[in-house]
Amino acid sequence: MPHDEVSPLQRARARQLRRAMTRAETLLWRHLKAHRLARLGFRRQAPMGNYVADFVAHSGKLIVEVDGESHDFEESLRKDAQRDKWSASRGYRVLRSTNEDVMKDLEGVALAILQAAEPGAPPSLTLPRKGGGNGESGASDGVEET
Repeated sequence: MPHDEVSPLQRARARQLRRAMTRAETLLWRHLKAHRLARLGFRRQAPMGNYVADFVAHSGKLIVEVDGESHDFEESLRKDAQRDKWSASRGYRVLRSTNEDVMKDLEGVALAILQAAEPGAPPSLTLPRKGGGNGESGASDGVEET
């Protein structure tokens, strides 16, 4: 698969987002960095096309997004679906979690990531929203279009 070019602006945006990660992203990063989770090599705030993925394991074609409250709105959900479609077109699976999920159930989120990393996992996974939810969730705090 050909490598997508990333603009200098996107690289700078990703660098900025790495310095300003949310508490939940920082906590999850401690579990993902240095191949600590299933020996998957994750990158944080990684530019991908016009987007910046919170965490991506290129070898496993897995993107992990940690979504904040600002992504609970219909417009954000539409953009998330568009971003997920773009990622899927490049062979990536997307796992979405909320900041609250990470803060309250880090082990459960890590288990969901492990399951998503297994061969044959569904192409897009979403942890349920608070209160049971309907399986729809928003975009990551650190993922924006250019």
